[in-house]
Amino acid sequence: MILMSVSELAGKGFEGIEKRIIECTACTLHETVTNKVISKGSKTPKVVFVGEAPGKNEDETGIPFCGRAGKNLDRMIDYMGLSKNEYTVINTIKCRPPNNRNPLKKEINACRPFMLAQIQILDPRVIILLGNTAEKAFCSKDKLEWGIPKTIDNRYSLLKLYHPAALIYQRSRIDEQNEHIDRNRHLWDMNE
Repeated sequence: MILMSVSELAGKGFEGIEKRIIECTACTLHETVTNKVISKGSKTPKVVFVGEAPGKNEDETGIPFCGRAGKNLDRMIDYMGLSKNEYTVINTIKCRPPNNRNPLKKEINACRPFMLAQIQILDPRVIILLGNTAEKAFCSKDKLEWGIPKTIDNRYSLLKLYHPAALIYQRSRIDEQNEHIDRNRHLWDMNE
């Protein structure tokens, strides 16, 4: 497969990126995938959520965050006050790693142009990185603080929050996550 630059991918539009993701063989994950998981949500969002990798339910359906972690993400989105036309959900990588293991660096690097092109086309006001893997994929050299926004290219606000799956096992962090959200509502809510 010939790899394309982020701007070349973005120039292909939504359908072009989706086609390239479906055809992608840049890493071995494509050999065991049932469905590649591309995105769900608005084509003109205020907020883009970037997750880690598809799990079993996502691999079966092709829809990001449709399992237990997805229910937590839905609750978080409701708490944020976002309507369906105000957000999009994508993943760092588009194929499920075997046994839900963490994505390898080479897998993240293979999918990174897709993730960045999706964000470029969606052109959100806010990018929310859900967990450390999304952070490593999006800003490989910088370390972000949980819940502290950073401006990127005078264009986006970047915010790292806990991955919804982590909140399944560490319920005590939900209140902390809500504090991060409350402190940053001004990023996506123009009424505040």
